[in-house]
Amino acid sequence: MADIGEGVEAGDRIQRARLEKLVRLEDAGIRGFPTTFLRTHPAASVQADFASLEGSHVCVAGRVGVFKKLGKNLAFVFLRDGSGQIQLILHPNELDEATGLVFETLDPGDFVGACGKVIKSKTGEVSVQVDQLTFLGKSLRNPPEKWHGLVDVETRYRQRYLDLMANPDARQVFLTRSRVIAAIRRYLDTLGFVEVETPVLQPIPGGGAARPFATESAAMDTRLYLRVALELYLKRCIIGGIERVYEIGRNFRNEGVSFKHSPEFTMLELYQAYADYADIMRLTEDMVSTAAKAAVGRTRVKWGDQEIDFSPPWQRMPLRSAIAEYSGVDYAEYPDTESLRGAAKQVGLRPEADWNYGKILDELLTAFVEPKLIQPTFLTDYPTAFPGSTLAKGKPDNPDEVERFEAFAGGIEVANAFSELNDPRVQRERFVEQVRAREAGDVEAQPFDQDFLVALEHGMPPTGGMGMGIDRIVMLLTDQHSIRDVILFPQLRPREDHAES
Repeated sequence: MADIGEGVEAGDRIQRARLEKLVRLEDAGIRGFPTTFLRTHPAASVQADFASLEGSHVCVAGRVGVFKKLGKNLAFVFLRDGSGQIQLILHPNELDEATGLVFETLDPGDFVGACGKVIKSKTGEVSVQVDQLTFLGKSLRNPPEKWHGLVDVETRYRQRYLDLMANPDARQVFLTRSRVIAAIRRYLDTLGFVEVETPVLQPIPGGGAARPFATESAAMDTRLYLRVALELYLKRCIIGGIERVYEIGRNFRNEGVSFKHSPEFTMLELYQAYADYADIMRLTEDMVSTAAKAAVGRTRVKWGDQEIDFSPPWQRMPLRSAIAEYSGVDYAEYPDTESLRGAAKQVGLRPEADWNYGKILDELLTAFVEPKLIQPTFLTDYPTAFPGSTLAKGKPDNPDEVERFEAFAGGIEVANAFSELNDPRVQRERFVEQVRAREAGDVEAQPFDQDFLVALEHGMPPTGGMGMGIDRIVMLLTDQHSIRDVILFPQLRPREDHAES
């Protein structure tokens, strides 16, 4: 097996050889990196419209792929652009001097423009019979895996451009992601929601139970935090009179990574005045099914060796019933932390010493319930003590529960929603409880946000709100089982050498 040094030397030789070809072009007066090229047709349209284009003259452009040379006067070059691939047929002995030199100096990975007649090859493949080549850009490194696909996971994440270049399936995932987001925007815009932008840098990182990233503002001489949620500023919009509001944006949480967690992720949050969590449930299932049809053409999608059906209505189940069914623990029978801790141990959970009542419930949900919820399911009516319920309105008939749901599919949580707490007196009490939790060591507890309380004291109408993980929805709709596969440039640990081979 070649050692690292030999690999570097081979890379240097390839780069030198490609540079020499570039110099040959430039010495002949051909620009190595021109500014533009008049492309008349994308590759896919030449393929699709062959019947009307046959015999006509077109110009295509893209990245050079595989070469096939058959003798001295016949060559096939595959050209790929953003729409797909087209075959170029060349007769080198019949090319003019400039075009011939471009052909002689081409390498896989280079960019080129090609003009010629639309024909079919003897094997029936739609092609462009080239009479002119325009050099558009030199690649100084070999394409990944000789264009047969990039499979090394580390390289795929660190050098996503190689993944997109080599793997059509990877490109399709991110095209689908774009369609999902566009469909959600259309859906909400049609319902009269207004898209806004709220601060990424915040003096108090509120709206979610998470540890924030901190930074310093030189201009303001203060510490600021990257937002962990969009919630509290969107609620300020509701207070100000924008009755339906949403934002799709990045959130940042200084926490661990897993197949479903990333420190940097995309959220949709929406708020609707004069609605409650039941209204938001109906909106959520309708919005996701609509986005699925728009993005992938159907509501039933493959998920591993199973299938998920996003068509409404989704299953609804109280949290208490779900935990009791899947773990055997009916938490209503264990009203205090220590009794619940004992019950959790009996079913195989290992509660840590600092877990409070809500944390134990959360871990029971994560360990026993969440993996079983493959079909879309709303879990409803959470205990007030459950993490993340600080901003949710209590149930009128049960002060120990809040009007809240979480949505699950494919064994992962995809959304969290409340009837929003709009009583500033209760909200102040909840913030005080969170301060106590923080003082007791809970680094994810919600900080006390006096500015938000002042806003709430000006009056907020009854409101339903929801946060949805865009990355996770895309995972489900594209059958990707790691969040890194749906984030173009995921966060990774630094490499020691900082240099990519």
